[in-house]
Amino acid sequence: MTPQEFTQKYYPFALESQKKTGINALAVMAQAAQETGWGKTVVGNMLFGVKAKATTPANKKQLLTTTEYHKTNSVKYPVLISITKQANGLYKYKIKDYFMKYDSPKESFDDHSDFFFRNPRYAKALAVKSDANKFVDEIAKAGYATDPNYAASLKSIIKRIQQYV
Repeated sequence: MTPQEFTQKYYPFALESQKKTGINALAVMAQAAQETGWGKTVVGNMLFGVKAKATTPANKKQLLTTTEYHKTNSVKYPVLISITKQANGLYKYKIKDYFMKYDSPKESFDDHSDFFFRNPRYAKALAVKSDANKFVDEIAKAGYATDPNYAASLKSIIKRIQQYV
């Protein structure tokens, strides 16, 4: 799927989410594009990399391979594939962890929006939710992803998506 096709397919869901929550649709789309590689990996309609909890029903979670970054080499995951120390001092983990599984893309978008409101650590992001760039800065600061370049990546994707909407 090309970035344009991805945007055409999923932007209506992001707009619907924006109408309900006020979270900028461009920020939502950038996250979906980043987390799925522009739709290359949409397993179980999971578009945002939202991790499942221990209490998540078995039919709503899936064990997937991912990459995480941490300051220490002692973080525990369900399956550890490898740990590599990076030049910036962080440890790059290749792991398998449990992520949410959804019945539809709409369910994924709805849960993604709700996720920010359920988690107090995103209060600063919600305060700037209408500004896509400020929102992605704040979710990165709050720890949405462990990738140290997460906000910069999302901002680059936002610019690309703007070409198609």
